[in-house]
Amino acid sequence: MGGLFHKLRHPRRCYVVCTIPRSGSNLLTDGLRATRQAGMPKQFFLPKSEGRYGAELGLDPNADYPGYVSGMVNTKTTHNEVFGFKLMSWYLDDFLARLRGTHAFGDAATDDLTMLQNAFPRLRFVHIVRRHKLRQALSTARALQTGLWKVQQGKAAVREPQFDAQLIEQSLREAERQENIWYTFFQRIGIAPFQVEYEELCRNYEATIRGVLDFLKIPLARDARIGPPVTIRQADEISRIWEERFLTERPSAYLPAHG
Repeated sequence: MGGLFHKLRHPRRCYVVCTIPRSGSNLLTDGLRATRQAGMPKQFFLPKSEGRYGAELGLDPNADYPGYVSGMVNTKTTHNEVFGFKLMSWYLDDFLARLRGTHAFGDAATDDLTMLQNAFPRLRFVHIVRRHKLRQALSTARALQTGLWKVQQGKAAVREPQFDAQLIEQSLREAERQENIWYTFFQRIGIAPFQVEYEELCRNYEATIRGVLDFLKIPLARDARIGPPVTIRQADEISRIWEERFLTERPSAYLPAHG
C-alpha cells in the first residue's frame, strides 16, 4: 500500500463537500469552482457518474477502483493542485465500503478517517446545511416533479409541479434522515467540519465563498472578484404559496426554524 502512495502525485490538499439534496451544494461548489483555485468539485464518486468520468481519463472504475480514485485526485485539480469532490449522505456507506474493499487505502482494521485521508491526502470536510428544513422539502418535492435538480438558464421543467402535502412531508422526513447520517458520521470519525449555511450563502455569497477558501487555506487575492452565482434559486411565489398551505394543512408536521 505504501508503494502505491509513493508513486502518486498527490495534490497539496483535498476537500469534500458533505451534503444532502436541496441544501445548496450546487450553489457552493459552482462558486468554489469559479474561483479557479479550489479544484473542480463534482460528484466524481456517484456510482452512476463514475463511468462517464472514468471514460474521460481512460479509467475503468469497475476493473480498477483504486486507479479510478487516484486518477480523479491527480487530474481533476486546479493549477495549485487542489482536489475537491461532493458526497451525498445516501451513498456514503457504499462509498466507504468500496474504498475499503479495494485494500488499497486500508484494511479491516483501518478507521474510516484514516482510510479517507489515505485516499485523499490532507482531506478537509465542508458541510453545507439548510436551516429552513421545510423550504428544503418544498424544493425537493418540486424537483421530483419537474425533473429540475439544478435550475439554470435554458433548462426547462419536464412537467409542472402540483402541491402534494404527502410528498412534501415525505421529503421533510427523508431530509432529516439523510442529515442525521452526516452528523453520526462526523461524530464517529471525531471531526468538526466547517459548516456552511445555505441561507447565509444566499445572503452573503462572496463572503461565504471566501470563508470556505480561508478554511481550506487556499489563498485568493483580496481584490479578486467572485462573480455572481450561475445556479438560480428555485424559491418563488409557488414556494411561498406551498409553504403557507402546508403549514395550514399539516401544522404539526413541521417546527419552523427560528432566528
